[in-house]
Amino acid sequence: MDAHNRRLSGRVVIATHNSGKLEEMRGLLAPYGIECVSAGDLDLPEPEETGLTFKANARIKAISAANATGLPAFADDSGLCVDALGGAPGLYTARWAGPEKDFYAAMTRVEEELRDAGANLPDMRRAYFISALCLAWPDGHVEDFEGVVEGTLVWPPRGPAGFGYDPMFQPDGHDRTFGEMSGAEKHGLPPLGRGLSHRARAFMALARACLGAKFDE
Repeated sequence: MDAHNRRLSGRVVIATHNSGKLEEMRGLLAPYGIECVSAGDLDLPEPEETGLTFKANARIKAISAANATGLPAFADDSGLCVDALGGAPGLYTARWAGPEKDFYAAMTRVEEELRDAGANLPDMRRAYFISALCLAWPDGHVEDFEGVVEGTLVWPPRGPAGFGYDPMFQPDGHDRTFGEMSGAEKHGLPPLGRGLSHRARAFMALARACLGAKFDE
């Protein structure tokens, strides 16, 4: 742990109202004895995400929750970036699902736009998930971490697991989509897992810096 990193312990607010992200984050923090409470549990309002990057939006959410509760807060901002669509949906990944959070409709929109772009071959359907994590303390100390996983988009979507765009994302080196993988396969950490997902990769960087973790990969 570097001198500028701060050790996380005790209770932390997970600054999300997304049940899928909440489940993943709780699972990642559980082995370190961190007590988690979500922004939704505390009825915290969702701050307006006005940042121009994933890192900026993660900071907005974490800092808002830390200031509102007086507790350290942990936030993620993540998205799907599709090369053939100029990086879209990107920062608007969740918004493409609309207020009803209809991610099948969002995946359908991605597929339609890929077809309109003539992206019919696998090497034309490259994409990556990115996760920016932020830990913010109420005294203003902030730490940022990032993880990326690259892959190819498939159609039709495959698998009932995961959430969001998982069923259409096939990570490099695998023949199954995230939607066909268990949670342990997708975001399990070494030595039992491979830290495959973008969020797991970002979390591994956070755990090394702020939880004293050492991973044998």
